[in-house]
Amino acid sequence: MRKLLNKLFISSLIALSLFNTSSVKAEEPVEFSFDSIKFPPLHDVAVPDVNKVTLNNGMRIYLLEDHSLPLIDVFVRINIGSYLEPKNQVGLGDIVGDLLREGGTEKWSPDELDEMLEGLGASVETSGDVTFHSLGLNMLSSQKDLAVELMDQILRHPRFDEGRFEQAMIGYKSGIARRNDNPSSVASREFRKMIYGKDSVFAAQTEYSDLANIKREDLINFHKRYYKPEFVMMSVCGDFKMEEMVSLLKKHFEKWEKGNETLPPIPEVKYDFDQRIGYVEFKDAKQANIFLGHIGGLSYDKDVPQRIVMNNILGAGGFSSRYFNIIRSKAGLCYSVYGVYDSNYTYPGMFINFTGTNCSSAIKATKMIKDVIKKFQTEGVTEEELNSGKQPYLNKFVFNFDSKEKIVNRMLTYDLFGLPYDFLQKQKEAVEKTTAEDVKAVANKYLKPDKMRIIICGDKELFDEPIESLDNGPVTQIDITIPEPKDRDKR
Repeated sequence: MRKLLNKLFISSLIALSLFNTSSVKAEEPVEFSFDSIKFPPLHDVAVPDVNKVTLNNGMRIYLLEDHSLPLIDVFVRINIGSYLEPKNQVGLGDIVGDLLREGGTEKWSPDELDEMLEGLGASVETSGDVTFHSLGLNMLSSQKDLAVELMDQILRHPRFDEGRFEQAMIGYKSGIARRNDNPSSVASREFRKMIYGKDSVFAAQTEYSDLANIKREDLINFHKRYYKPEFVMMSVCGDFKMEEMVSLLKKHFEKWEKGNETLPPIPEVKYDFDQRIGYVEFKDAKQANIFLGHIGGLSYDKDVPQRIVMNNILGAGGFSSRYFNIIRSKAGLCYSVYGVYDSNYTYPGMFINFTGTNCSSAIKATKMIKDVIKKFQTEGVTEEELNSGKQPYLNKFVFNFDSKEKIVNRMLTYDLFGLPYDFLQKQKEAVEKTTAEDVKAVANKYLKPDKMRIIICGDKELFDEPIESLDNGPVTQIDITIPEPKDRDKR
């Protein structure tokens, strides 16, 4: 039997050999290019209609049925944030956001809530940010009554349990104690402060003294003052009947009393384009972490599509970006390098450029980033680069619509900022039509390599050149010493 199998195996090899030599000669290598593959155009995306309901108290609800899975997904945006917290209580808004869910409710203690959600295989998370707080919920649709009751309890009747509050404070204090452990994180934090200003709400840093000023009563008062239905937007997507869900939501939330608080506007970002260098010393560090850039833009600027292509070509396109090819691959100066002109909806983003490199090449790598930007502005881009700049965006565009949850959440955002519902489709069309001249134009309009601010973390004694050789304005050594708490027992 074994001999028979061996004969069959050898015969098969001979047959394959004869087939290969008759079709392709061994000395002629097969050439293949992925560019030769022609793909048909993608189908147009059909966006389903979203049902919108505004309750008498001003709460806005967006609903979309999706019966593909027996689930309900909810996202709640509360348009208040840490920009409302007192100057001497930095962190209060974030703690409120964390303990909204973790601190239990009037009906359920934190432990009871944890056990119930674990038993149901459900997920409910809350968080706080500078300009908004949020709640996310995922549960089986068979538990939709409980899901709505849970949101009612969490949003309207949080317990802010004393024990969980104390645990949260310990966690925040631990975070302060460890915040200088990672040089890259330090560089990022200090760069943000350099761009927005150390006293800006967009770069706020919690200290022990802030936490000492925060009591459980402050959480209760913050919630009582700002958690009002007119500031709430809720998206509900999943396996439910529209009329039944609307009725259920009205039952719980229409009795939520509207407030009489007029919120102050989100602080304006004031920025002057200038040159600065901040140096953070990490003695004997072998690697330097460097951030450089300036203020960015808004997510609905008219030339965002062209900036998307610019970003991908310059520094956000991974292996195909100019930064990667010139600074890492050719010059071999660093392992990590990227750049992106970023944007936000509520306040300007940042133009961020980063490199992590050996201290012995820190200054050279920083200069190269500036040089690459300048050449980008003068030389423009090739057609090959233009195509590689569009493809990352276009290839993943369909994933904006791979779930109805994403669609309904986007409608909520568009309503909030007064954007048309086909905003994303129009953006895609503009990306497709972007030319090399368009990319060069936005690069010259938005990028200012001679007016950038720089943060360098490392050991200047190991740098290849003095920091002053960057010729980028005054050099300031930044003190990142963590102020000790006045009462060490509270640490």
